[in-house]
Amino acid sequence: NKFVGMNKFIQVIPILNSGLLGVYRTDDDGRDMLLYYIKPGESCIMSFLAGVNNDTSKVKVIAEDDSELTLIPIDRVTKWVGKYPEWTDYIFKLYHQRFEELLNVVNSIAFQKMDERIWKLLIKKSELMQSNEITITHQQLADELGSTREVISRLLKQMEKTGIVSLGRNKITLV
Repeated sequence: NKFVGMNKFIQVIPILNSGLLGVYRTDDDGRDMLLYYIKPGESCIMSFLAGVNNDTSKVKVIAEDDSELTLIPIDRVTKWVGKYPEWTDYIFKLYHQRFEELLNVVNSIAFQKMDERIWKLLIKKSELMQSNEITITHQQLADELGSTREVISRLLKQMEKTGIVSLGRNKITLV
């Protein structure tokens, strides 16, 4: 499901037509952390910046759902910036949106307890998938939050006891 890996040179910029992509950063220990989602009509600004600067990717993109992409060669992308103001506006709006999302990630890590972070991610996934039932393992959730499976499982059990979630095999249902 991986679309592009870290440390690879970016040759094309993806624009998502349908589906859902997750953009992750991997730490030195190999743990992934979700940075943001790419929804239909959006692209990965990190890919754009790496491609334009002839640099390697600092993130990896994983298809969270069956996805269809339009891939635009990086040389065309840079030509369009000077030629089409609408394209430049699109890039700047994406940059602004992603910057806001990354600030939210930093704020949640610095200022929120893990149970709050779990709940917010579950709500976001529920909205994106348009379902109260989220197919995900505790390990996947831990990876996305930069935590361990044991911590996530313990907190999910507490959330289940309070009645806000129901846990099943590889799924979490928001009650």
